[in-house]
Formats: sequence, C-alpha cells, structure tokens
Amino acid sequence: MALKIKSSQETIFDVVSLGECMVRLSPPGHQRIEYAQNLEVWVGGGEYNVAYALSRLGLRTGWIGGLNDSPIGSIVKNHARAVGVNVDYAVTRKYDGMGKKDRIGLNFTEVGFGPRASVTLYDRGYSATAGILPGEIDWKKLFVENGVRWFHTGGIFTALSESTRNVVREAVTAAHEAGTIVSYDLNFRSKLWSSKEAIETTRPLVPYIDCLIGNEEDFQNVLGYEVEGVDVEKGEIDTTAFKHMVEKVVKDFANVKIVGTTLRSVISAGSNDWSAIMWAEGKFYDGLTMPRLEIEDRVGGGDGFASGFIYGFLSGKQPQECVNLGIAHGAMIMTTRGDTSMITLDEILHVAKGGSARIKR
Repeated sequence: MALKIKSSQETIFDVVSLGECMVRLSPPGHQRIEYAQNLEVWVGGGEYNVAYALSRLGLRTGWIGGLNDSPIGSIVKNHARAVGVNVDYAVTRKYDGMGKKDRIGLNFTEVGFGPRASVTLYDRGYSATAGILPGEIDWKKLFVENGVRWFHTGGIFTALSESTRNVVREAVTAAHEAGTIVSYDLNFRSKLWSSKEAIETTRPLVPYIDCLIGNEEDFQNVLGYEVEGVDVEKGEIDTTAFKHMVEKVVKDFANVKIVGTTLRSVISAGSNDWSAIMWAEGKFYDGLTMPRLEIEDRVGGGDGFASGFIYGFLSGKQPQECVNLGIAHGAMIMTTRGDTSMITLDEILHVAKGGSARIKR
C-alpha cells in the first residue's frame, strides 16, 4: 500500500515534530562527568533532532515542544531558528526563576570509549514539555488550515507524563484525520517508564500511525513483539529474525505502511556494525551494511536514520533509496559530536550511493 503524501503546494509545512528538546552538557572528548572542569553545551531531543536535520536538508519544518522565557529556553529556540525550524506552535511558559516547574530539561552525557559505553544522566523533571496540556495546541489550525505533509513524534515524548500521553493521542488522531502521514519512533527509555506502561500506552496509538521506527529492543519493550533467537543485549544482527517480527506487526496493524528497523552490533563504544531494514508496500528492503563503522558520538544515530528516510519519501524516492539514505545519514551523524545533524545533503547522497571517505580537494 503506497503512501499518499500531500503535495508541497497544498501545505505550509513538509514536516512537523512533537517532542522535548533538552540542553545537553558533556565533558570534552571522552572524559568523565565526575572529573569534568568544563562542559560542552549541545541541544537535542529525539523528535526535535528529526525536524532540525530535515530543515538542514532543505525541507520546511516545525517543532512543537515546551519552552520557557529563560536564557536556557533561548538556547533551544535560537538553535532551532538558526536552521529555519519554525517554533510558532511551541508552548512557552514564564520561568519561575527556581525551576519548580516549566524547566528546560538537561542531560549530562559521557561519550564512551573502547569497552566503556556512553552514558546519559537525565535532569528533566518538571519540564515545560512534560507540562503541555491537551487543548493547548491548535491541531486543527496546524493540520487543516496550514497543512502538514508528515508529522513525527515518538515514545520519548509520550513517556514524559500522563499529560503528554494525552497530548500525543490528541496529536496523532488529528494528523491522521487530516490526511497527514504520521511516523512514530518507539524509542524506549527505561529511565522514563516501564515496558508494561509503554505497551499499554502505545498499542492504542498504532491505528493512527503510518510509519513505525525503532530497533529490536524498542519493538520488544514498547509493542511487546519478541525478536526470536536474538539476544538484544548483544545486538546481534540477524535480519531474518527481525523480518519475522515485522511481519507480525504489520499483520496485527494493517494500517502501518512503513516499518524502519535499525540494526546495530556493538563491537566497542567507537566501533559498531550498522545497518537497517525497511518494510514498505508489502516488501522488505535490506539497506547498506556498514561493518565496523567508526563512531565519534553515537547519540542521534537513530534520529538520523529516521530523518534520512523521511527525506527520501518526501522527495519521491523509492523505498530502497529511502532506507539507504536513512542508514547513510545515521552513520554520518555519529561521526560528529552532539545530538543534531551537521551533515549536508550532498554528503548523505554520496555515502548512500556507496561513496568512499577519500579526501576531497
């Protein structure tokens, strides 16, 4: 079943995402938080990263989340506006000066090295995004009056609070009814909620979703589908097992038209086998394989995959091209520091076509 994507002529936005954007603080290089004397400031969040990347690739994007009027809120707002991401629909609160509510979430992230994994510590309680209420965002104006070709959200936003669970239900329903393509990145975070809560909340949302994204652990913990014969902790890549799992998903939810599954085998913090598969229009597409991909910072790789293949579909590419664009973009993002993309369209196209890293002069 082919996607029925609205034309750019009948819409104001190509892509709008819904989710939390945080400020990330990281020690330089591969140092430890405990001993850090300086911290690098980065901006990012799962759903936000997708809108940011697609804006860099030339699409008309918007991001919806919570902001406050503090200088920390301005870091996020300015970062988005710098690449043309529209933030008009973001919910902005008056900052109380204490952080008792409506905060900008923080995370402290160590970039791993060798056998030492990357680690993220959250300080995101009582955030402005977690406090967004149903009815605060004018979905009719966004999806019907303005028009959006593709709406993206996911499990991180949904997990933040009871309020965000209601907001995401409101959003995907409104997008679906308006004929907007809806993608949902399962993105399980055990520090935010349990697998039981995730499954109970997410499965009722799937009938409104056209595209599901995630890795093997996400599908297991958020939708309850086992990847038989695969140890998700080891991250072994076995496409046969993943394809069997995807077949079960699309049989249970006939409305789902695309499933993108990233495949990662962790050799060390700086070296991963990286690939993906995609189910689209009733067929599987095996993507590029990148054995022993060298990684600078693995945060944001999955968002890079999502934004890469969304760009492909919105640009009229075939599914095989789309999955390769996703893999290429995810790989390239992991070669730079921080959460959000610094990659150009030409670079993605070069890698997606099998281009080498030979120096360009």
